[in-house]
Amino acid sequence: MILIISSILHMKNHIWSAIIVVVFLFGTHFYIVSNRPSTEPASNEVVVGTPVPPPDPVPEPMPPATPEMIRKIEEERTYLLGHFDPAKSSEFIAIPLKYTMYQNQMYLRKETYDAFLDMRAAALKDGVNLKIASAARNFNYQKNLWNNKWNGTTPVDGKNLAQTIPDGLERFKKILEYSAAPGTSRHHWGTDIDINTAEGAYFDVEPGIKEYNWLVENASLFGFCQPYTAGRSLGYNEEKWHWSYVPVAGQLTKDYAKIITPADITGFEGATYVQNLDLINDYVLEINPLCR
Repeated sequence: MILIISSILHMKNHIWSAIIVVVFLFGTHFYIVSNRPSTEPASNEVVVGTPVPPPDPVPEPMPPATPEMIRKIEEERTYLLGHFDPAKSSEFIAIPLKYTMYQNQMYLRKETYDAFLDMRAAALKDGVNLKIASAARNFNYQKNLWNNKWNGTTPVDGKNLAQTIPDGLERFKKILEYSAAPGTSRHHWGTDIDINTAEGAYFDVEPGIKEYNWLVENASLFGFCQPYTAGRSLGYNEEKWHWSYVPVAGQLTKDYAKIITPADITGFEGATYVQNLDLINDYVLEINPLCR
């Protein structure tokens, strides 16, 4: 083929010979390319050895709530909101008066009480005397505390709020500085205690300074945590006296977030203002992360 092409190219004045050569070469190239075997699989071919991903699993539908499930949720709701009498609950125990600050009858969950006794015994060895100033407070107890502050029967910062703060929402916020609205208090659960007092000034002098420092250093060894510490951007003010038994309260805090809604927080003076605030996220759940 090369000899033929060479002979044609050497022919003078034969333009057509050159054209024939070009056409011949182009045709040869096109034939070779078009008949070259493809290395790509056809779109409808399955390549042997290539794994085929399984189809996405179809999620199973949630089973309908059974009467037993509904009953348990309602029991939990009742407990979390404090609508029960701790004196009649098998999970609670009466605190001997010798361990109380004001010699009044109070109750705690058994686990909390046992942990407090262990902590108290350890504190006594270090010269620190811990007593319970407040323990379990059910809805009605908390309601009485709240309503008295709302209507001015109990002064707040030495003032009758019904007179000094006539605006209901602002009065609600003022009470929230140190008091939980009924249905939102951790004291409902029997896991939280006020130690030695409920007055912040007590811990600014001795023996309060020593007692608080001991709690900060040692309370966690017995499962207790201070939920309302300084430095939080939302929620209640710092409460150095308030300590929570985390092994039980931690789970109850999670349960509260899942079960309780703003509509559940009602039945006390000023409750209409609940809708103007986010009590669950900004107060109940706004705690020291170590207490979760």
